[in-house]
Amino acid sequence: KLCEGILNILEKDTKTSCQVACLEALRILSRDKKVLVPVTTKRNMQILMRLAKLDNVEDPLDRVSEFPVIVEALKCLCNIIFNSSVAQKLSLELNLAAMLCNLLQKCKDQQCVDDIKCFDLRLLFLLSLLHTDIRSQLRQELQGVQVLTQALESSLSVRWTEEYKAAEDRDRPPLSLQETDCAIEALKALFNVTLDSWNVHSKNESHQFRYMAAILRHCLLTTGPTEDKTEELH
Repeated sequence: KLCEGILNILEKDTKTSCQVACLEALRILSRDKKVLVPVTTKRNMQILMRLAKLDNVEDPLDRVSEFPVIVEALKCLCNIIFNSSVAQKLSLELNLAAMLCNLLQKCKDQQCVDDIKCFDLRLLFLLSLLHTDIRSQLRQELQGVQVLTQALESSLSVRWTEEYKAAEDRDRPPLSLQETDCAIEALKALFNVTLDSWNVHSKNESHQFRYMAAILRHCLLTTGPTEDKTEELH
């Protein structure tokens, strides 16, 4: 009942501070699988998706005041999908993976969106891990390899000297914690999406995998903010 009450509040047009507080409470509650049974309905998933800006609208992410709400809604969706098989099935019906790819595209060249990008990528990783149909959808319909590779390239701030050769800058400072976390989540999602990619059939796929290989090489030459984070990145 508490979760339902929170979602009823979130469905209304309330203040940002109230939305963040409600979402933080829901995130904590959503760690309990028993609590999730009444929460995992199509209506409730759509409420969280709306707050996370998971839609087909092409409007840019230009209202910084909304960013904390987007991040908390994405965190809630991560917990709910990880802990609920019903939510995993609903995510396919609601075309969640496509919405996440769209949000990831909105994050390109945007300032102050690293947290949004990171939890978007984490949710894509979870979906591609837990639902084989979504893994196939990402690979075949949503150009998931390209989208995720571009997200990884952006997180690593890759500069190119040739088509498949990244610039090597040995004096470059380590990645920030947020950049490192984004890169790690992109790598995890890419692993799932390319898991069954033993046969490369087209010229475009060949280009995409050579491009990804060059970025992965650059990743191995990159350091994170700490020794542990560098090890996790590699």
